[in-house]
Amino acid sequence: MQALALLVRAISGLNRIVGEVLSWLALGCVLVCFAVVVERYVFSSSTLWMQDLYVWLGGAMFTGVAGFALMRDDHVRVDIFYRPAPVRKKAMADLFGVVFFLLPFIYVVFHYAWPAVARSWSYQEGSANIGGMPGLFVLKGFIIVFCVLVGLQGLAMGARAVLTLTNRDDLLPDDQRYIADDAKEVH
Repeated sequence: MQALALLVRAISGLNRIVGEVLSWLALGCVLVCFAVVVERYVFSSSTLWMQDLYVWLGGAMFTGVAGFALMRDDHVRVDIFYRPAPVRKKAMADLFGVVFFLLPFIYVVFHYAWPAVARSWSYQEGSANIGGMPGLFVLKGFIIVFCVLVGLQGLAMGARAVLTLTNRDDLLPDDQRYIADDAKEVH
């Protein structure tokens, strides 16, 4: 059980670091988008690679921080049953969701994305737009990053659920335990 707790901590720590670093891409995206708007409407000019850049920054950010968002439970959830449920039922729902929905979804995305990403890397694909950015292959690589980080976080969620169901969630730090609805903090 200690190994499961260590796994949850390690994966969550990895996703926290990646998420906090890549979340800064949002600022880059806003600044580049602002520069594109100023360039277009003040200087009546346009640079295609800058237009590519803010779209690519957004894509890299959203795929790269998905595991971090899953760790923080920031994804949209229809939780009319989940939120008021007792901690054990939440753990059972998470374990079921990870095993039957999340991990199969990650497998399908990885399985179908891998050939396209590998092909893109093999010839170092760039933007299809003339004057666009080189390095589209790097952005496509974030699909694999997405699969790895979300898949790992799914394993961590499953391990956390197992620890809770076996009454060993005391091995987890407080911020990674299930919280009863009546004890939930207001964000």
